[in-house]
Amino acid sequence: MEYTYLDKNLSRVREDLRTACEAGGYDPEGVTLMAAIKSAEVEEINYLHTVLGVTHVGENRVQQLLERYDRLEKEGLSIHFIGTLQTNKVKYIIDKVDMIQSLDSDKLAREIERQAAKIGRVMDVLIEINSGSEISKGGVEPSDTEDLARRVVGGEYPHIRLRGFMTMAPKSTDEEYRAIFGSTRELCEGIWERLGFTEPMVMSMGMSESYIPAAASGSTMVRVGRGLFVKESV
Repeated sequence: MEYTYLDKNLSRVREDLRTACEAGGYDPEGVTLMAAIKSAEVEEINYLHTVLGVTHVGENRVQQLLERYDRLEKEGLSIHFIGTLQTNKVKYIIDKVDMIQSLDSDKLAREIERQAAKIGRVMDVLIEINSGSEISKGGVEPSDTEDLARRVVGGEYPHIRLRGFMTMAPKSTDEEYRAIFGSTRELCEGIWERLGFTEPMVMSMGMSESYIPAAASGSTMVRVGRGLFVKESV
């Protein structure tokens, strides 16, 4: 099967990221491109990784991850879980993903801790923030983010390592996206500093419709699905 559309899409997305970062005063090398693979075929994912060099993928659904996990070319691949995660599903992915980007409650933190302890690993996590306070979206309210972050790093969860934050913004104009992403990054930078972290903070912001304003607003990771896998120009 021809995958020329993947080559073209990836080139366009990378150029968009470079331009957006430069416009916002950020280093393009500081942004990780994650392929959001919910609607992708395994062959497309493997081509994007092994041929085109995309090293990070994000899965939204536990069942889908389990169904195709063994067929993924995993050498050098970092698999993240980026969807809503139910506590009763944590046990199925705890040994299969490198990061959980959707931590949004103490209940979920307790289960991640319990399952990670069972297999003797430390799970990297991002706290998901509901930047637009949308009822239909997961994540903690911006005003509650620091309290949850403090509990996560407070010693109760030795098998969880907080690496930063993730957010999805309401569908907006580019200007509105930049305002939302900018204020979210500012909030998280303050929390990161007050918690005493010295290592760089992961700021996962931006999807296919919003990765350009996200990169211009200081995102360090964008989650692009349709923009990479669409078979026609977008």
